[in-house]
Amino acid sequence: MSADDGAVKAKRSLAARTAARTGGGAMRVFLVLVGLFWLMPTVGLLLSSLRGAADIGESGWWQVFTAPAELTTENYARLLENEAITDSLFSTVLITVPATVLVVVIGALAGYAFAWMDFPGRDWWFMAVVGLLVVPVQVALVPVSKLFGTIGIFETTIGVILFHVAFGLPFAIFLLRNFFAEIPRELLEAARLDGAGEIRLFTRVVMPLGGPAIASLGIFQFLWVWNDMLVALIFADSESAPITVALQRQVRQFGNNIDVLAPGAFVSMVIPLAVFFAFQRQFVSGVMAGAVK
Repeated sequence: MSADDGAVKAKRSLAARTAARTGGGAMRVFLVLVGLFWLMPTVGLLLSSLRGAADIGESGWWQVFTAPAELTTENYARLLENEAITDSLFSTVLITVPATVLVVVIGALAGYAFAWMDFPGRDWWFMAVVGLLVVPVQVALVPVSKLFGTIGIFETTIGVILFHVAFGLPFAIFLLRNFFAEIPRELLEAARLDGAGEIRLFTRVVMPLGGPAIASLGIFQFLWVWNDMLVALIFADSESAPITVALQRQVRQFGNNIDVLAPGAFVSMVIPLAVFFAFQRQFVSGVMAGAVK
């Protein structure tokens, strides 16, 4: 290698090191800016929920930085007095928690069966599950409504839960089956040699190893059910309607009661955000594990 080539290589390595250091710092700044931009609607909704209806109608939420005296908690006091919103919040929890737990439990059991148990037509059944992933929710609204009406669970909480479970299971089974299939076979065979049956093998070996994927699935399902309005609008009645439908009905009835809608919308938004940030480490681990596998 000539002296000129060595000088060029030294310059390139120095340039590469400088670019790497600069790029790392610039990337952090960029990610921080993206995060702040992503949180801006939430911050704006929070500040709007802490302003009076007259102040909201006159100016934007950013005016609180020059007039902090506008901030008040009266809107949340009115929200707590609004039985339609408070009851719908309870109904949302009553729908979301069972729909999430059932999808995770049934999806994990089915995913383990498709991954490690032999039964007739296993691959064909799994292909049928994968095919259900492409079925849009809108296609099933009318036939499922007739079915639920026939068996007497239309416009009930149970009907909403069953619909979410039915449409959440194909993705859950597909995700967990692919994750469980990557578990080393030797590990499962060693557990079987130690006398572990299928139930103990599933609870003691597969479930702990699949924790990140199960946490990711739980977050996805929770966010989907919590933020849903279409399914609840059709299958839930006024007594079992979640908060998304309750807020929509408040707009239709009163139109300009922003002092109730703003805090209600913020509460509806902040709970799934809190769930996501609480389990973000497991979520990232699940995504990264799936990407590596």
